[in-house]
Amino acid sequence: MTDTPAATPTPASPAATPSLGRRLELTLRALVLGCLLAVVFTAANTYLGLLVGLTFASAIPAAVISMAALRLFRTSTIWENMTVQTVASVGGSMSAIIFVLPALVMVGWWTSFPFWQSVAICILGGVLGVTFSIPLRRSLVVKAGLPYPEGVAAAAVLKVGSRGAAQTESAVRENKKGLGIVVIGAVVSAAYALGAGARVFAGEAATFFRLPAALGGGATGLGFGMQFALLGAGHLIGLAVGLSQLVGLIIAWGLAVPIMTAMQATPGAAEEAALGVWAEQVRFMGAGVIGVAAIWTLLKMAGPLIGGLTSALAANARRASGEVLDRTEQDIPINIVAMISLACLVGIAVLLAVFAQGTVLAGSTALLVVGGLIYVAVIGFMVAAICGYMAGLLGSSNSPVSGVGILAIIVASLLMLGVMSIAGVPADPSIIAYALMVTAVVFAVAIIANDNLQDLKTGQLVEATPWRQQTALIVGVVAGAIVIPLILDLLNQAYGFVGGPAPTVEGTDPLPAPQATLIAALARGVIGGDLRWDLIGIGALIGGAVIVADIALRGATKDRIKLHALAVGIGVYLPAAVTTMLVIGAVAGWAYERWVSKTRFADVGKRMGVLLASGLIVGESLFGVFTAAVVVGTENGSPFALIPEGTGWPAMIVGVIAFAALAFALYAFTRKRASEV
Repeated sequence: MTDTPAATPTPASPAATPSLGRRLELTLRALVLGCLLAVVFTAANTYLGLLVGLTFASAIPAAVISMAALRLFRTSTIWENMTVQTVASVGGSMSAIIFVLPALVMVGWWTSFPFWQSVAICILGGVLGVTFSIPLRRSLVVKAGLPYPEGVAAAAVLKVGSRGAAQTESAVRENKKGLGIVVIGAVVSAAYALGAGARVFAGEAATFFRLPAALGGGATGLGFGMQFALLGAGHLIGLAVGLSQLVGLIIAWGLAVPIMTAMQATPGAAEEAALGVWAEQVRFMGAGVIGVAAIWTLLKMAGPLIGGLTSALAANARRASGEVLDRTEQDIPINIVAMISLACLVGIAVLLAVFAQGTVLAGSTALLVVGGLIYVAVIGFMVAAICGYMAGLLGSSNSPVSGVGILAIIVASLLMLGVMSIAGVPADPSIIAYALMVTAVVFAVAIIANDNLQDLKTGQLVEATPWRQQTALIVGVVAGAIVIPLILDLLNQAYGFVGGPAPTVEGTDPLPAPQATLIAALARGVIGGDLRWDLIGIGALIGGAVIVADIALRGATKDRIKLHALAVGIGVYLPAAVTTMLVIGAVAGWAYERWVSKTRFADVGKRMGVLLASGLIVGESLFGVFTAAVVVGTENGSPFALIPEGTGWPAMIVGVIAFAALAFALYAFTRKRASEV
């Protein structure tokens, strides 16, 4: 499964990078534009991630916007667009830290998101993600022969649309029409969200019911969220992942919830009974599926990972012996990489030491800091290598970064139990919070390593200079890190998070924040000793069965049919309304690509579909952030409401019709625009 979904459009045919004379690459205008786009995509991804537990890859829409903006300058180059895309992409990826940080609010340690502390976690971990992956570039990007699907696709888009001798008139038209698709998708998505906020349309269509007594009388439900951001995310994750999530949905709501509510004779109305059992029990089974899937993926990567690291060390030795490298092989010098990494580790030591003061952990500060640094350095480097390899093999879309975070919090929590035993520290909330903070740093390493090797592959294909691109990666980390706590604070005040304190404004629904909710529960359960290991164990058995089924299906169909275990776990864990619309989006994206596949503009049409999906996500997500600002400013939980609550089925029917009609119209419009290129 993916934490950063992005479908891979078919690469465009022009293969050669344009010859553009003077090499403009790491320019001020490119960095500024990249930072502005990073702010937009970070805000959108932060909202989307808290809503559905997924973020979207922003490299391709960032490249399209960059090419349109820099076209105003006659001297713009493909490498400047590469810089913009790199800064925006890594900034947007940084938002995945929201899979961990809200857990500190959920466990009651933070009441808000302290700005400098949050920024420090993001920057220190994120920059380590860059420096830890630099030694891996040559082996994993250049020599390993990994597909890097999003990196290859982004390079194709840049080659088609950037100014230069190889650019054709059709490429110019595609660039302009692609930007128009992003904007139109965003406007329609935001407009529908406004209609739902005004209660003209229902935001969700759902029904809950009890099965007949002959079938046990258990409760369950059906539903889907009518949100264009979910439709776009479903398009990007693809059919295989979407159908795997459908399997998880069936396991949760077709089997587990009705069986468990029947066996436990859960009282109350069908909706109350079904949602209660799912939230308090079935989700832990989903956690078990996710954990086993993540471990299985890591085990499969062990052999190739060792080979990649060996190759990286050999390449560094040759460079140290004085080997002259081409410009396209010039990384940031390894001694500077070491100095930056050391500076980050010193900053992390200070962060951890300051955290421990004033808590029961104060007397064990030295032990905690040394142990925390070893954990961050060793586990962080392993995670960087693992995530980088998985991103290269599977794509950032299918790299199970959240699974790494889940395993990291379990390991960190178990280590904290050891500290409690060695130092004689009593149980205290600060122990849970410390485990979460260390995990947040390691997770920041993971998400940036997962993204930046994909970006470095794009750079290799357009012949960018690695050290300049790596500098842009660091700039992107900083740009994203500055925005994240501000957006999190705003969303926390307006909506709050499931399992956390109530928001400051009444009348709003809390954001699910699925990964953070799970990570907080795991930390509390491991350290408190009351984790439902029985339910996690059942989930682990289900995950094992899914893995066996996947192996059998791949073998029987020669890899044509796949069952992604992590996607199945996410399907169990996410709310049913979210998963259902993601599945619908995956099917819609597949149907659209089939619709354009036999036309002369098939490749362009597929790329346009990716841009439409990205626009749908950006529009609704930014509207969600804007709504949060209005909610906080007006202290009104429903600031756009025009119709009273309780309209029920009429609003659902109107919403379903409007949503379906708009979705079809958008895809038809996108196909028509692609035909005009």
